[in-house]
Amino acid sequence: MIPLFKVHLPAEVDGPLLEVLHSGWIGQGVQVDKFEDMLKEWIGNKYVLTLNNGTAGLHLALRLVGVGYGDEVITSPMTCTATNMPILAAGATPVWADIEPGTGNINWPDIAKKITPKTKAIIAMHFGGYPCDLEEINDIAKKKGIKVIEDAAHALGAEYRGVKIGTISDFTMFTLQAIKHITTVDGGLLCCRDEEDYARGKLLRWYGIDREKSNLELRCEDDIKEYGYKYHMNDVNATIGIVQMQYLSGIIDQHRRNAAYYDGEFKVRKIKRCKPLKYKDDRLSSYWLYTILADDRDGLIKFMRDNGIGVSRAHTRNDTHTCFKKFRKGNLPGVDYFDSHQIAIPVGWWLSEKDKKYIIDKIEEFDHV
Repeated sequence: MIPLFKVHLPAEVDGPLLEVLHSGWIGQGVQVDKFEDMLKEWIGNKYVLTLNNGTAGLHLALRLVGVGYGDEVITSPMTCTATNMPILAAGATPVWADIEPGTGNINWPDIAKKITPKTKAIIAMHFGGYPCDLEEINDIAKKKGIKVIEDAAHALGAEYRGVKIGTISDFTMFTLQAIKHITTVDGGLLCCRDEEDYARGKLLRWYGIDREKSNLELRCEDDIKEYGYKYHMNDVNATIGIVQMQYLSGIIDQHRRNAAYYDGEFKVRKIKRCKPLKYKDDRLSSYWLYTILADDRDGLIKFMRDNGIGVSRAHTRNDTHTCFKKFRKGNLPGVDYFDSHQIAIPVGWWLSEKDKKYIIDKIEEFDHV
C-alpha cells in the first residue's frame, strides 16, 4: 500500500535523544529554548511558544483573546475536530461559516454575515496547507474589533503573498503531531503577533508560573496572578524537533514538487471525473494534503484502495457530530459540496517517481470506468 501519511523520524535523533533521556533533565529546559530559537528564525516571528500539542495552542489562543461562556467564535466545520473542540472547552459557541468549494477554506464573505455582538474571534483553518484569504479576514476582524486565530496545523511553511504563515494574524497555531511535515512525536506551536500576548502565553502554558524568575528554593513559586495550564513542551520532544529542523525545508519542497507533478498531469491527461482544487498564484501551499474532488468519491476510495493506494477524506464536517448538534447548522452549500466530493491522495516526501505515476495512472483509469 502506498501510504497517505508517513512518520518522518530520522535515525539522527537517536544519539541526542538518548543523551537527553539520561541527562537527568527531561522537562522544559535548554533544549526547548534552543528549539524555540530555531523556530523563531525559520518562521520569522520572535514570539513563538512551543507547546505539548496543537490543540493546546488553539485553547491558549482563545484564552488570550478572552473567549468564554456566552461568546461566539466563527469557524469552519470542514476541519479536524481539534480545531473546534477548544471552542467548546472555552464554554463558547462555534458559529459555522461556509467554505469555498474549490479550496476547502473558510469563505470570508460568509464570515462577515455571521458576525454578531457576541463574536470574539475568527478561526481561519488553512485546509491542506493552502492559506485562507487572510487580508480580507483580518480587515473584517479589525473593523469589528475581534481577533483572528489561524489554524495552520496543515500549513507549516506555507506562504501568503510572499510572507510565511505564522507572522500575519493575531495568533497562529501549528502542530508537530506524528504525521505532519515534521514531528516531535507530539507537540505544537503558538505564534503571537504582540509581545504582551506572548509574555502572558508563556506564563499560562505553565500554570501561570514565571519560570524565568530565579527563586532560592527549587520548585517554590511566588504568588501566581492568573491560573494556567500544563501546556509546555519538554526537552525530549524539543530534542527531536532540533534534529528535524534540518529536514523541514526539504520536506516541504518535496511535497510541493509532488503536487506540481499532479497539477501538470491533470492538465495533460484531461481527467474529467476528478479535479484538483483551485489555488491562487498569490499564495503557496505547504501541501500537507493534495485534495481532489471526485464525482463518485466513495467509488474512487474503494478503487484506489483495491489498487494499493492509501486515500482518505482525512477530515469530514464537524457540524454533524453529536457534540456539535445543538449549535445551529444553517445553510452551508460550500460545505455540502466539498464534504461529499473531496478525497486526499498521497503527496508526501516518501513518494517515488514510480509511485506518483502509478497514482495518477489509476485515477485516469477510474476516469474511464
